[in-house]
Amino acid sequence: MKKQNMLQVALYSLILLFFLQLISDFVEAIYAFGLMGTSIPVEIVSILFLFSPLILLFLPRGLSGWPLVLVGELMLLCRVAETLLDTRGRMLVAGLGVACFLILLPSLLWNRKDREGASSSLLLGASLAVALSLSILFRTLGSGSDVSTIGWSQGVGWILALAAGALLLGLTRPEPAPSRTADAARHERLPAWKTVGLCLGLVSALILSYFAFASPHVMARWTGVSALPIVSMAALVLGLFAVVLAARPGLLSALTPGMVLGWNLIFGLSLVLTILAHQVSFPADAGAYPLPEPSVSIIHHIPLFLTLLLFPVVVVDWMLFVRQIVAGRPSFRALGAGFSLASLYLLFMIFAQVFTTVYDYIPVVGPFFRDRFWLVFLVAAAVMALPVLLVRRGAFDLGGTGGEFEHGKAFAALMVLVAVATILGAALVAARPEAPAPSQTSLRILTYNIQQGYNRDGLRDHDGQLALIREVDADIVGLQESDTARIAGGNADVVKYLADRLDMHSYYGPKTVPGTFGIALLSKFPIENPRTFYMYSEGEQTATIEARITVGGRSFDVFVTHLGNGGPIVQQEAVLQEVQGKENVILMGDFNFRPDTDQYRMTTAMLDDSWLQKWPGGNEGQGIDPARRIDHIFLSPGTEVADSEYLPGPQSDHPAMTTVIEW
Repeated sequence: MKKQNMLQVALYSLILLFFLQLISDFVEAIYAFGLMGTSIPVEIVSILFLFSPLILLFLPRGLSGWPLVLVGELMLLCRVAETLLDTRGRMLVAGLGVACFLILLPSLLWNRKDREGASSSLLLGASLAVALSLSILFRTLGSGSDVSTIGWSQGVGWILALAAGALLLGLTRPEPAPSRTADAARHERLPAWKTVGLCLGLVSALILSYFAFASPHVMARWTGVSALPIVSMAALVLGLFAVVLAARPGLLSALTPGMVLGWNLIFGLSLVLTILAHQVSFPADAGAYPLPEPSVSIIHHIPLFLTLLLFPVVVVDWMLFVRQIVAGRPSFRALGAGFSLASLYLLFMIFAQVFTTVYDYIPVVGPFFRDRFWLVFLVAAAVMALPVLLVRRGAFDLGGTGGEFEHGKAFAALMVLVAVATILGAALVAARPEAPAPSQTSLRILTYNIQQGYNRDGLRDHDGQLALIREVDADIVGLQESDTARIAGGNADVVKYLADRLDMHSYYGPKTVPGTFGIALLSKFPIENPRTFYMYSEGEQTATIEARITVGGRSFDVFVTHLGNGGPIVQQEAVLQEVQGKENVILMGDFNFRPDTDQYRMTTAMLDDSWLQKWPGGNEGQGIDPARRIDHIFLSPGTEVADSEYLPGPQSDHPAMTTVIEW
């Protein structure tokens, strides 16, 4: 690329990366308020930030020069500041940053109206590829959390923001442009309805990036496949695509409208099949439960890897839409209208994604989204594909003119370097459990509802919860409300984050596709034959993990569960049905029932309450009311309990509970 173009790619890459980070934190913060109150929060009005493109309708002469730079600088300032604030502050500042981006992007496109469309498409296509690669790298290094937004490593984000701020100043000195470009000579002004369609396509490409491809860990949780091969393949495919994009852009010019539409069709189909392969068909009859999670084979994973192979079509579509918009020279108001409608679509897609998990808390419309996680991605893929029909045949010449990728080899080398760093990073941060002591004759058990990684004050507190678990030094840990890799939680993977830093084996039970309570099992010892089964639910779906863990020559059947609100008796009956007849049972979790309930009496008729085994007369010195306990560890009768304790603390809205058994 020419030097000026390289600087523009750097700027646009960082702007796109920061948007992906800001929208992730914005939605997570809104959801956090709903999580605290298990209802629709008042703070949801902050979604009005998504309608910022409406401002463009009142700027018929466009936005350029210093006003445009100031909007960009404000976005960068929001990106730096929001990670330092509490949840409410983060929501407001991240929302403002998203609003700035939704004004900035159409303004940048409009300011390129006198440039070659091919040049613009290559620059912005390369920028999206870089942004995705950096996002994958940062997420990988943070075990699912963006490392540039947490802890001391936030300094990386600050440095990138400073660099972007300096590059933004260059927008005050517009390049000289020919009076009429080749693209402009070929095309008349783009009609408003086509502008709207192309804007929807652009935003749909960003939605798919945000929902999945900027953080491929989410696909690992969809499918149960290890994150390492998924992250590695995503990084390598992007790196290879960047090599083609930079070194041989002419190859892209061989694409025809039919080929691109076919690419989109196969990609969308494989994406939906990836999800449907792990969608559970829940019977309406309570007698059909406990329902084992359907088994999958390598065949079921073929759509996953086909999706990863094909996902650069997101970048190709983005390039086509950019070129057509730039070449079509729509009015600024038309762009404002297009992005306003696209922002409404973005809002709908965010709600749809979240509703697939929290449908039970959303009156009237919520139940429609139950078990329709696949539909969200089908809509996103379709809305990205259909605007390809609006792209003129000449716009498919994505190769550009000579010299545009003059320094393409350096760009390709950088992308490959990021891919290699991602793969190495994935291997380096992964958990490395130590070999267990062969003669151990005790076991420390911990059950902990971590409130989806949030503490009692509604702040994300993965490190606080990590410190508590590390201090307890449990041999096995059952986690509840450990929902991972969903946009409601910023696509963070709290289970992987904890397991990697504790160097423990881990099993995340129900995949995220069915929208179930997150439950997980961590262990210092190998987890044998793990499986998940579901209990009947009229509201939010619930599940239980079962696995075998061998310690000092003794095997334990370990169960981790989280029952629905009120601890429905039908759900506990299903759990006990699976427990019945097994020896050395450890059944732990958030049962949502107290000691004065029929569910509790039914359970203790079969198993012992470990806390009462240690404290038969109760113990109010642990900071909890014994009569209000809902977090329990139940054991096979006769198990010797050396200690049992509740550990209330600010790290979660539930106390951690630990029990030590000996033999």
